[in-house]
Amino acid sequence: MKTVIKIENLWKEYRLGVIGHKMLTHDLQSWWARIRGNEDPNSKIDFMSQDQHKMSKANGRFYALQGVDLEIQQGEILGIIGKNGAGKSTLLKILSRVTAPSQGLIKVKGRIASLLEVGTGFHPELTGRENVFLNGAILGMQRFEITRKLDEIIEFAGISRHIDTPVKRYSSGMHVRLAFAVAAHLDPEILIIDEVLAVGDADFQKKCLGKMESISGEGRTILFVSHQMNAIEKLCSRGIVLEQGNINFESEQIRDVIGHYLSGGGDDEQLSAEWINDNSIKSSRYFEPQEFFITDEKGARLTLPTKNSDDIYVNIKFRIKEIDPALSFGYELFNSEHKHVFICNQTDGSQSSWPEIKVGDNHVRSKIPRHLLNEGNYYIKMTALLYNRVWLVHPGKDSVKLDISIRGGLSDSPYWVKKRDGELAPIYLWEQA
Repeated sequence: MKTVIKIENLWKEYRLGVIGHKMLTHDLQSWWARIRGNEDPNSKIDFMSQDQHKMSKANGRFYALQGVDLEIQQGEILGIIGKNGAGKSTLLKILSRVTAPSQGLIKVKGRIASLLEVGTGFHPELTGRENVFLNGAILGMQRFEITRKLDEIIEFAGISRHIDTPVKRYSSGMHVRLAFAVAAHLDPEILIIDEVLAVGDADFQKKCLGKMESISGEGRTILFVSHQMNAIEKLCSRGIVLEQGNINFESEQIRDVIGHYLSGGGDDEQLSAEWINDNSIKSSRYFEPQEFFITDEKGARLTLPTKNSDDIYVNIKFRIKEIDPALSFGYELFNSEHKHVFICNQTDGSQSSWPEIKVGDNHVRSKIPRHLLNEGNYYIKMTALLYNRVWLVHPGKDSVKLDISIRGGLSDSPYWVKKRDGELAPIYLWEQA
C-alpha cells in the first residue's frame, strides 16, 4: 500500500485571549467583549476538560492537537470520531491548509479537496457556476477539465435552477449539495469531509455515501468525520478516536472503534456480560444456577457493545437435584432508567416447546432477535420460581445482573440511520396489499 498522508508529532497551539480572527469586525467584537468582561463571541475554543481549563488558565495556552502521529494509505476510507473539542476539525483544517500547525511534519502525496464548514471555499458574491470554476482552479485544474465535469456536478447537486444564482442566497443544504458535488467530481486524490454532511437531507446523504464508496474504489483516499455511527460503520475501512488532541484508539475493526468511542473510551470494560456462581444467589435443590452469560449465535461470549442487527443469546447453566414440574426460569430486561422492557421465561410457549430439564447439569439459551432493541444500555436479571408457590431467584432481591449495550446496526434504510424514539427498534417489512 502507498502512503499518501504521513503525520509526525503534530501539535496545534492556540493562545487564549489573543485577538486575530483575520476579519476587522470579528476583532472589534472580541476587543469590545474583553473590555466589558464578557465571553468572546468569536471564540471557538470550547468543550475543554477540567484539566485543560486548569492548564489554559495557568499558561494562557490551549493545545487542540498534542503530538499526533498517523499514516493514511491510498484508497483508504479513514473514519475520524470523537467528542466536540477533541481536535477533529483542527486536524482536517491543518491537512486542508486552512490553518498552520504549531509543530510537526505533514507529508501529503496528491491533490486534496476539502468539505469543511458550510460555505467554506465559496465566494458569496459569485454564482454557483462561477464557484465551481473557482474551486477547480484552486485545485490546479484547467478550464476545459472543469467544463467537462460541470454538467455532472450540477446534476449531482440537484440545483440546476439555481446554478447561476449567487451562493450568498443559497440555503445551508444547497451549499452542502454544491460543495460536495464539486469536491467529489473534480478528481482529487484525497477527499476530506467534515460533519457538514449532516446538513443534507436523507436522500442526498445516501447519494454522498455511495459516491464516497465509488471514489474509494477508484483508489482515492477519504478522511471522514461524522457523529453518525451507522455511516462510519458502513463506509470506513479504518477508524481513529480523537480525545483531547490525542489519538486515543485506532483499529481496522471499525466496530471496535465505534464501541470504544460510544463507551466513553473504555467504560464498556466495566460492563458485565457474564456471571459465574459466586454464592451470591441462594441455591435450591430445584434450581442451582452455575453460570449466566450472553453469547452470539455461534456461542462465543459477547463483547459489548453489540449491534442491533446481531442476534443475542441469553444463556443459563444450572444444576438440578430434584425435578419440580412447577419450575419456571428466565430473565427480565430493563432499560437504563430501570424500567421494565419485557419478561422472558422458558415456560412462555406451549409445553411441548419447553426445553427438557434433567437431574444434573443443564444448559439452555434464549434468543433476543436482531432488530429488536433500540440503541442504548440495558440490563437483564435472572429469575427462577416454582410457579404460583415460591421465588427461587427474585429479580428485585437476590438476582444477578448482566449488561447489554446496543450501538449501531439499526437499519439498512437510507432514512433511519440514527437512534429512534422508544425502547425497541424492530424492522417489519411492508408489502403490496
